[in-house]
Amino acid sequence: MSQQSKQQQHVRVGVGVLVKDPKSTGKVFAGKRKGSHGAGTLALPGGHLEMLETWHECAQREVQEEMGIDIHNVAFGHVTNDPMEAEGKHYVTIFMVAEFVDNDATPINCEPHKCEGWDSYTWEELQQICNGKEESGLSLFGPLRRLVEERPEKIVEYLNKR
Repeated sequence: MSQQSKQQQHVRVGVGVLVKDPKSTGKVFAGKRKGSHGAGTLALPGGHLEMLETWHECAQREVQEEMGIDIHNVAFGHVTNDPMEAEGKHYVTIFMVAEFVDNDATPINCEPHKCEGWDSYTWEELQQICNGKEESGLSLFGPLRRLVEERPEKIVEYLNKR
């Protein structure tokens, strides 16, 4: 069996981070994926959990790598089970919530080969995109779509908290 076949038989752990936009109450950052599975869909900053890394460390590392932003008040938000049959992948996605350390900072696109850029969205806007009622033509990356569909109370409360 090839290494690739063996790899595809394992469930991987992803971490997505709902990073509050300090300049716009109730909004979190998301970017349009490119160059990977889910290309063209809107996703949160995040990535794979590395060996011996905590969820908090992964969230901080991924946001720094992708947005050039330091975050704090990192906390667990929700977890989803995300089989991606068409791509031959299966993830468990841990969603963390976080805030900017410096509220005057502006996210930058540190990985332009993986993301088209960052914008912020309300929970309602993400729901509209998920339901196909957004005129932008955007769609949500599988794990984010599942999060929006599951509508976890803890996440909704977090986003509505000032």
